[in-house]
Amino acid sequence: MSQPPPPELTKQLEALGGHLVWRIGKDELSDNVIVRLGFASATPRFAHLPRLRSAGDAELGEALAAGRLVIEWVD
Repeated sequence: MSQPPPPELTKQLEALGGHLVWRIGKDELSDNVIVRLGFASATPRFAHLPRLRSAGDAELGEALAAGRLVIEWVD
């Protein structure tokens, strides 16, 4: 069983999480599930990226198991 993260790391991650935005969905051209992640200041740039189709928890799990999960950082 893994150890929980140190309290200081937990606080830092929670603080960072408050500054991030993300979108999760399926790519229109493939079966990949895309996770787009960026700072809140990058929110307007998300609108200029190709649209993502809705993806449920099951599809996310399947994509992860099959190696079809793609993480994109949005600047």
